[in-house]
Amino acid sequence: MRAEKAFLVEEVSSHLGKSDYVYLANFTGVTVAAISALRKDLAKDGAECHIVKNNILKIALQESGCEALGAACFEGHTAIITGGENPSGVAKTLFQFAKGNDDKMPVKGGALSKHVLSAAEIKALSELPSLEVLRAQVLALFSTPAQQLVRVLNAVPQGVVNVLQAKARKE
Repeated sequence: MRAEKAFLVEEVSSHLGKSDYVYLANFTGVTVAAISALRKDLAKDGAECHIVKNNILKIALQESGCEALGAACFEGHTAIITGGENPSGVAKTLFQFAKGNDDKMPVKGGALSKHVLSAAEIKALSELPSLEVLRAQVLALFSTPAQQLVRVLNAVPQGVVNVLQAKARKE
């Protein structure tokens, strides 16, 4: 392998090693200004978008142990999106960008923790609530039984107080 090609493979491998996931998208027809805007939005989640050659990407994926991506993921021009701690938030940003740009940057597929994801699975991942919302929902699930127990235990004394107040009003 030529030195330039080895350098490119090493660079793409370093991008892939930054996170547990990689999303592949076709950027054909997307303007430089739009890609810059996407990169800015992705930076908010700590993610990066890089344009790579398909052959270099295939070699880098083989070296990282995730060569199971289908051949359809390597058709057309490819952008890789990696990095960040919130894969669902990054996927949401990616799909919002595609929707706002006449679907010019469709997601081809990707991988999450060495598991291959189709575009539909990444779309479903993007529709998940944020991590903060999920934590709040779990906390609410844990606190609900305790709240209901307190209400049940409070009902008997409250009933006695209501009866005594009604009796006092009558007299």
